[in-house]
Amino acid sequence: MKETLAGLPLSPLEVLLVAAAVALVLARWLPAGARRPVTIAAAALFLASGAASGVIGARWHLLPVFAGAAAALPFALAPLLPRRGGRAPRRARWWLALPGSALCLALIATGPVASWALPVPVFPEPSGQFPVGTAVLELTDPGRPEPATAAPDDRRTVVVQLWYPAGDSPAGNPRARYLGATEREARIVSDGLAAYSGAPGFILDGLGRARTHAVPGAPVAGRGGRFPVVLFSPGLGGVRTQNTAWAEELASHGYVVAAVEHPYDSAAVLLADGRVVRTRVGSSGDDAEDERRAAGWTAVRAADLSFVRAELGRIARGEAAGPLTGRLDTDRVAAAGHSLGGGAALQAARQDPGFAAVIDLDGFPHDPAPAPYPQPVLALTQEIGPATDPDYLPKLTRVLDLGTATGYRLTVPGAAHLTFTDAPLFLPPVPSLVGSLGRAESVRTTTAPCLAFLDAVLRDGGGDLPAALSAYGELSVHRPGGGRRPVR
Repeated sequence: MKETLAGLPLSPLEVLLVAAAVALVLARWLPAGARRPVTIAAAALFLASGAASGVIGARWHLLPVFAGAAAALPFALAPLLPRRGGRAPRRARWWLALPGSALCLALIATGPVASWALPVPVFPEPSGQFPVGTAVLELTDPGRPEPATAAPDDRRTVVVQLWYPAGDSPAGNPRARYLGATEREARIVSDGLAAYSGAPGFILDGLGRARTHAVPGAPVAGRGGRFPVVLFSPGLGGVRTQNTAWAEELASHGYVVAAVEHPYDSAAVLLADGRVVRTRVGSSGDDAEDERRAAGWTAVRAADLSFVRAELGRIARGEAAGPLTGRLDTDRVAAAGHSLGGGAALQAARQDPGFAAVIDLDGFPHDPAPAPYPQPVLALTQEIGPATDPDYLPKLTRVLDLGTATGYRLTVPGAAHLTFTDAPLFLPPVPSLVGSLGRAESVRTTTAPCLAFLDAVLRDGGGDLPAALSAYGELSVHRPGGGRRPVR
């Protein structure tokens, strides 16, 4: 995928296309001596760049640019053509041309605005000492039926993507696609996400074009010993790559991130045998029924996380094939998740003492039988306002108070629910949708507290963890036994 220019949501070719379209419209208003050369040059550049865009694959954002230029083209070229009898060409009167030019410019401007609002995501460069590699596993639990189907022989299968500290890869190795290992998978997943959100498929076509910083199949780093593991569960209907920027940043600092895709929940999952599994989750409109459904989905996800933790343990010990044999420290595994996945991480930790810590990214607990648990927890929450579910903080607080280790709730000012995902990198910067922190700051505000927490609880990093966390928002520390205090 062609790279966008720094600070612009357009590729160099797209910038040429827009510039040529604008020049076509404005040529009519230039001094007489400049009109002919500017019009001819702009028309040639527009046709050449438009043809090249068509070959490469033009984005839908450029359609209004083509429309505006196409409307202006005949009016720009007509004055250059001699009339019958050799008479001089006639231009439209200015009071007729002015509204037409304004309309064409408005159409052309719609293209860059749409590209800015819905860009191809550009992922921030990971800041750690390690390059990042990635690999995908498909794991089947022989002892667990698939709860979403009635087939008696259907076993629960999940897809797991790993991001890990890598060694140096040969120059020119392609970076991983954002939404899948292949162009087909990326297109299937982007269409699935659009369908799940109720949007036309073309709206998110930029996601399928994006490349990340991870290199597929890169060699594991030769240094660093055994790496702690972070298992991640996405939001309801989400996909395993929805927190790629977060995963790559953690991996660059020496963690292995394993994101679990939950079939029949995630928007679209492509299995190794070619089957595409679409989501079956949805709201009923009845609060009690929706809570019952959420509790069921959360329980399935919690079981998925425990199963993947156990399978990674087998890989670490060499009992099963995998790309990180001998390099996973499965005594230091954190359960993490966003939204429903955050609730699943909390429930998985309560049920599975093999987890050493929990990160909940704005997740509502749905555990029907909350009980004390021994793991430290970091819960990041959106800014609390009148639109926030009034049950959210009380229920999350009750769960945090059950911990027998210290827990932390960090409320991030300016954050919305999707701030804690990659969404700010590719959705319109509408505060109610992705928060008001900005694209780059949203990523940093999610990754930095998580790194500080993981370093402290999985690596005994020392330092003043409450002080480090409180730099990013309003911190409440939950002591064992129910004691809590705010940190300003």
